[in-house]
This record gives sequence, structure tokens and C-alpha cells, in this order.
Amino acid sequence: MPVPCRLLLAALVVLALRAQVPPRIPHVTRSPQLEDFAGAGQPREAELRVTDFVQFRPNDGKPASSNTTAYMSYDDRNLYVVAVCKDDPKLVRARMSKREDIGGDDLIVVFLDTFHDRRRAYEFVVNPLGVQLDLILTEGQGEDSSFDTLWKSGGRITDDGYVVWMAIPFKSLRFKNAAAQTWGVGVCRVTIRASELFCWPGITQKIDGFVQQLATVEGMESISPGRNLQLIPYGAFAGSRFLAANTPGFVRANEARAGLDAKLVLHDSLSLDVALNPDFSQVESDEPQVTVNQRFEVFFPERRPFFIENASFFQTPENLFFSRRIVNPEYGARLTGKIGHWALGFLGIDDRNPGRRAVESDAGFGHRTGAVVGRVQREFLKQSSAGAMVTSREFAGNTNRVYSLDTRIKLSSNWTVTAQAMRSDTRAADGARRSGPAYYGEVLHSGSHLSFFNQYRDRSPDFHTDLGYLPRVDIRQNEQFINYRWKPTGRSILSFGPTLSTTLNWDREGRNQDWAVAPGFGFEIKGVTFVNVSRREAFELYNAAGFRKARTELFLYSERWKRVGMQASFAHGDGINYNPAAGLAPFLARAADGNVKLTIRPSPRLKLEETYIWSRLRTERETIFNNHIARSKLNYQFSREFSLRFILDYNAVLSNPLLVDQQRAKRFTRDVLLTYLLHPGTAVYAGYSDGRENYALHGGALTRIRPPSLVTSRQVFVKLSYLLRL
Repeated sequence: MPVPCRLLLAALVVLALRAQVPPRIPHVTRSPQLEDFAGAGQPREAELRVTDFVQFRPNDGKPASSNTTAYMSYDDRNLYVVAVCKDDPKLVRARMSKREDIGGDDLIVVFLDTFHDRRRAYEFVVNPLGVQLDLILTEGQGEDSSFDTLWKSGGRITDDGYVVWMAIPFKSLRFKNAAAQTWGVGVCRVTIRASELFCWPGITQKIDGFVQQLATVEGMESISPGRNLQLIPYGAFAGSRFLAANTPGFVRANEARAGLDAKLVLHDSLSLDVALNPDFSQVESDEPQVTVNQRFEVFFPERRPFFIENASFFQTPENLFFSRRIVNPEYGARLTGKIGHWALGFLGIDDRNPGRRAVESDAGFGHRTGAVVGRVQREFLKQSSAGAMVTSREFAGNTNRVYSLDTRIKLSSNWTVTAQAMRSDTRAADGARRSGPAYYGEVLHSGSHLSFFNQYRDRSPDFHTDLGYLPRVDIRQNEQFINYRWKPTGRSILSFGPTLSTTLNWDREGRNQDWAVAPGFGFEIKGVTFVNVSRREAFELYNAAGFRKARTELFLYSERWKRVGMQASFAHGDGINYNPAAGLAPFLARAADGNVKLTIRPSPRLKLEETYIWSRLRTERETIFNNHIARSKLNYQFSREFSLRFILDYNAVLSNPLLVDQQRAKRFTRDVLLTYLLHPGTAVYAGYSDGRENYALHGGALTRIRPPSLVTSRQVFVKLSYLLRL
């Protein structure tokens, strides 16, 4: 063989061997600082340097349009990640906002699959000013934004772009108890104005699953969370005055409350959380939703810290644990984490609310509810798992237990099958019993152009869950969705194409309950802009009467402009009056609804959100009801820790009592909140709220009037908490 050929072959062998050797993160004795990369810093020690970022969106697989370099190193306590991003500083989007409120900003995201199971990864996100967001990404479940932990970050806009710095303590992570660590690691950059997401390593939409495509990284040795005990004591005081409608009259109440949340990390991978008299008050109010003329219970997401942390460990395809069912506990404990290929979650908690709401003659008066949830999951093959779950609720001799088995099987890089079988057992205090099964199945295909799923739900009439959120039983329902996207290159339109969704539902006696067909067409445009229009033809059986319905819908979302973001939707068609006035049967009417949300950022520290939601139902001649919901939300960020928020809410239900069983009501609410949030666990909140309704109180009787002029509620509260990390 000629010498040049032998040299070429040898070079190819060396390159192949290098490609098989995982990159290594070096150990440093001095922690890198932001100034070392953004200015005249000190000389740096060895670090893992990566530059070959590849587009994930919009042009899958192509080189990144902007230069990005990431540097990684570690010491005995922290993992350090620094990203140097080249860009025009005038075009960089960055706001000084509250922690986690960085939607619409340019971002750097670090993914850490610390167990290297290719199923679950931490996400640490910062904007160019260093404002933080942390999440957990679980394949098959999506992102869990409820995760909060302690870490440090910084950011600075420079003359040629921006630099961000992260220090992630090993105490904030869970990983294998091993001398040498092998993790899955990824770094991604988001540029909003170009709708770009590019990553190292190259991650493609052609494969279903993000975590499995992270780079295998070695080098971290002899690291441990160490002794990891966290204590968060809190104290809260609230003084309120509110209208008791059943009296009627005004009641004053003062409440002082103290409690403790504690966390102990066991064997580096399990977390034991104990709550004593936990504070389950909500600092942040729920987002406004339409609750008028709804057939089923409206879903409001959980916001309380004890429940939202590690909630993914209790998640199954069907929602068997909806934590808002627990209202006022005194104590609770939770164990979550991973041991090898096993994921574990156990929760035990009480609830004083049912006993306090019961009347004195009720057997449950003064009693409390006991709730237990347990889940185990075994992981096998690539991206596949099987799990079991039990939920139990007991109150005054009444019990409800649900047993569940579920599995998720990754058939190929694009096809996934999910299945779940459940059975409930409900017993009343008088001995009455009912029991029934339920089933769930799903086939999912996900690709860069074609997406498809088929879901099947089967719930018997006697299936019941006290702790879950399944608003409807006695169904055999099949849903399908298919979406195809063409993706032209080098144009303002990033993708476009048709969608089609169908629903067909029977009860256990074979009667058709619902069917629907909804074709649509959508566009994605640069600047994170989406437009979709659809037409829905449907049938619904309600109160033994069949209703044929049609509906046209338009949806728009855009972050195209630096200072203004918007979301809007409008729908017009047919709707059912589910709550007709006395003497009337449910009937079909003309329905229209819409919502508009504008996010205005006049300066990097000021954010104004204007939301308007409108829902109307009317006959050919008369209005049945109009529901107007308006919210103005203003937030000023003095610093990364200190903010002031002001909310004005208005909700008016203008109903026709001759056609609908719905009171004519108007409510106006003001809400002021001053926040000092040093980091998760250490915070001071001071707030004031009041509400006015269209009541008049005369001679011990309440009557409805036109303007919302009577102050029916008023509250002042202060809450303090402090994280002790031992």
C-alpha cells in the first residue's frame, strides 16, 4: 500500500476512535467567573469547549446561523457552564423579570440527564441577563415547570452579543452513587426573532425523543451531593373581612400560621420531603377562565410548592392524582427518586377541609381525610417502561381506592405505544359498594414532517376516583389527530400544512355520545408566529337529546416584535345551553367566544399584560348570556429579587333569567403583591386584595344591583420563608 494511502487510513482510524471517546469535563481548582469570558478576567483552567451547534428548528440538521461557544468544567461542589453567544446586541431580547418569567426572551438551556437513562433530564435556563428558569423534561410526559431548586447564574450583554454563566450545585441534583459519573449533556440556544433553536450535540426532529439524543459526557469523578438536609420554616399572617352570604353579614378573621417543610436526600438519588402544617395558600392567582355554562368541571393547575415538586413521579397517562383535591392538610410526607432502573414515588397526607365543611349532624363533622398515593416504575430497553400505581382516600367510613398498571413502549425512533389499565373500588359508610374498570391506549408517531396519534379511552359507569381528574365516565372514546408540515427553506414561512382531528364516543350500552370532525390548516412564520384556522362539525348527546353542531375557529400567536407579544383566538358557531331556566329543556343556540392577550414591555423592567375573554350564547332574537372577563396585570422588576405586581380583574355575567339558570353577577377585584425572592425557599411576600360585587345589603337581605359597588372581601397578608441548607 502506498505511503499516502497508509497515512490516510491511519488518520481515518484515529478520527473514528476519537468519535467513540465521550467528551470529558475537566476538574478545576478555581471556579470560572462571568468576567473571565465577558471582560478582562483571569486566565482560565482546562475546560470542555464545544462549538458545533446544529439547528433543531427551523432547518433541522443545518449549521447554526449564529456563533455559539459553550464551556464546561466542575469543582468539588458545582458544575459550571458558560455560553458565549455572538449577535447584534441591539437585537438581543432580554428583560429583567421575575424568576421563571422569561418567555419571549433569547435563552440558553442546559440539559443534564444525570442518571444517563435517556428518559429524564434537568433543564437549567437563563436569559441574557441571567434570569433563571428550571424544569424537568421527561420523555412521554413533556416539561415539568414546577421544579425549583437552588443554583446561581449571571448574564451580560456585550458589544458582540451576550455571555451567560451558570453554577449548578451537585446538592441540587440527584444522580447515581458512583465514583465516576457518566451523564447525558446538551446545550441549546434560542433566538426568538428568527424562531431558531440550535443545540450541541446535534438533535433532530426526525427522532421522537430529546433526552436520548444528548451527548454522553464523562470526566466528573468523586462528586456527591454530600450531606443534604434542607429546612424551610415559614410564617404567615392574614387579616381579612368578607361577606358571608348565608348570614348575610360581614365576618372578620385573623390568622397567624407557621410551619416547616423539610427535605432529606438519601443515597444521592432519593428525596424524603416532610411538611408540618404546610402553607398551602396561593401567592399567585389563577389565570382567568370561563366557568359559565360548562358541562364538565373546569381544570385549574396546581400552584402549591409541596405538590408541584417532583409531580412527574405520580403522573400516568390518565390523571389519577389531581393534588388540588387536597385542600387544607396538617402534615404530609413524600418520597421520590430513582434506584437503578426503578423510579419511586410515595405520598401520604391528611386534609382537614372535608370535616370542617360538614355540618354538626354529619358523621364526618370534625374528621379529616387520609390520602395515600404510591407509584413504582421499571425502565427497560430504550425509552420503555412499565409502572403500577395505587391511590387511596378515606373519610368518615367512606373509602375510594384506584389500582393502575401502565406501560410505555418505544417501538422505533418515531413510534411509541402507551397503555393503561385501571380499576376503582368505592365503599360508602353504609356498606354500599361500586367497582369498575377503565382503560387507556395510545399510538403515537412523531417526525419532522408527519405527526399522528390515536387515543382510546374506556371507562365503565362505576369507575370513580376521588383523588383524580376524570370528569367523565361511561365512555368508549376514540380520538385521532394527524398533522403534516411542509418546511420551505430560506423563507419567512417556516412551515405550513393541514391538520385533521376526529372524535367518536359511545357509552357502555352502545349509544353514540359524541362525534366530531375538525379539519384545519396552519402556518408557522419567523418570529415565533403561528396562525391556524379550522372548521369543526360535531354531534353531542346531552340529557337524552341529540344536538348537531358546527364551529369555525381562528387562532393567532406571535412574539414577532421585541416589545409586544400577542395571542388571540375567535370561534363562532353552535353551542348548547347546558343550564336552561326552570321549565326549559337544554337547547341549541348560537355561540361565539374569543380572547385576546397582549404582552407589552415598554422597558426591560416593566411588563404589562392585558387579557380579555368573551363568551356569548344567544337565540335568533334574544341573548342568553354574555360573559366578559378582563385582566390587567402590571409587574415592575426593581432587581432580579425584588418586584411589585398589580392586578385588576373584572368578571361580568350578563344573563337572561328567562332562558338560563345563571345569576346576573359582576365582580371587580384588585390585587397588589410585593415580592422579595432571593431564591426558591427564601422569600418575603406582602399583599393586599379586595373584591367588589353587585350586591346591596338592606335589612339583613342581599339583592343584586347594577354596579359592583359593595366591598365583599378584603385581605392583607404577609408571608416569610427561609431556606436552610445543611
